[in-house]
Amino acid sequence: MSELDVEAVDDIDAPAGIDAAEYVLYGGKGGVGKTTCAAATALASARDATATLVVSTDPAHSLSDTLDADIPATPTRIREDIPLYAAEIDPEAAVGEGPLGVDEDALGGVGELLGGDGMFGGGAGGAAGAGQAEDPIGGEDGLLGGSMPGADEAAALRLLLDYVDDDRFDRVVIDTAPTGHTLRLLELPETMDSMVGKILQLRERFSGMMDNLTGMFGGDDNEVDAEAGIEDLRELSDRIEHLRSILQDPRKTDFRIVMVPEELSVVESERLLAQLDEFNIPVSTVVVNRVMQDPSEVLGEDVDIAGPNHADCEFCARRWQVQQDALARSQDMFRGHDVRRVPLFAEEVRGERLLSVVAACLD
Repeated sequence: MSELDVEAVDDIDAPAGIDAAEYVLYGGKGGVGKTTCAAATALASARDATATLVVSTDPAHSLSDTLDADIPATPTRIREDIPLYAAEIDPEAAVGEGPLGVDEDALGGVGELLGGDGMFGGGAGGAAGAGQAEDPIGGEDGLLGGSMPGADEAAALRLLLDYVDDDRFDRVVIDTAPTGHTLRLLELPETMDSMVGKILQLRERFSGMMDNLTGMFGGDDNEVDAEAGIEDLRELSDRIEHLRSILQDPRKTDFRIVMVPEELSVVESERLLAQLDEFNIPVSTVVVNRVMQDPSEVLGEDVDIAGPNHADCEFCARRWQVQQDALARSQDMFRGHDVRRVPLFAEEVRGERLLSVVAACLD
């Protein structure tokens, strides 16, 4: 970045604080700039002494790069001058601890006896592994049947449950995983209820066998373990339901859809809006990112930041025409929502200077 660019960006009035709900989530198709928006919002939020946590649940970690800071897997303060905290959830590490916080052997060995691959069927995807016998209760999708979300998603959810009620933070900004993963997380309460029901059904069906095994080996540790495992699942289901109630409360949550001005992204965003509506998740803002428009037009003030040259650059002019068509459709499609534009910058958005510009666009 040139000295001129740095000075010009510094002249922009960076938002000090934001008018937003307690929980701000950025979601959308992968690669549209959710991390950039989340980082910019968190920075602006923390500037007025609001203790703010920004969390990335996307396995492709880019929050560290965007904020130009080393961000661990647990909430850590990354700025001394403002109360900004950050965490990049590491799904693989969390899965190693048990994706749902429940040990797979907590069911008295029933899972190992019948599931072949533990209580989660065929592994992270929830499908039966190659050569796995069909489950007598759940069908070919493993011991518990149904579509168990991926272990990485479950792990991300388990950690998020700890953060939403953390008294250290006044606001939590979440950079969600791509669209389908986020929505499957919201289906977990029903999945967990189904899991508990099937476990109880299994225990009843095989209670005689388990009683015989208990008598053969002495003691009733398996029975105690099974009860503890079921209680863990019920407790987790309650906590997930609590999270969903927060996400559905417009006084507490603002889910912001991020898209780029392209036909496929508009269609994907329309689908996401419809799905969020099915879950009663409030959406107030739609962010159109990487718009090939002069930054001064987007910000509503004169700024000396390089923008596209539609007069002399044929490529820029043609891309702008394509984007204008997508923008017109998005404006019509998302009528009733606050549609914000963020320009496409010549430089990579990394560090506080350009994040301040993004925050100004979102303000």
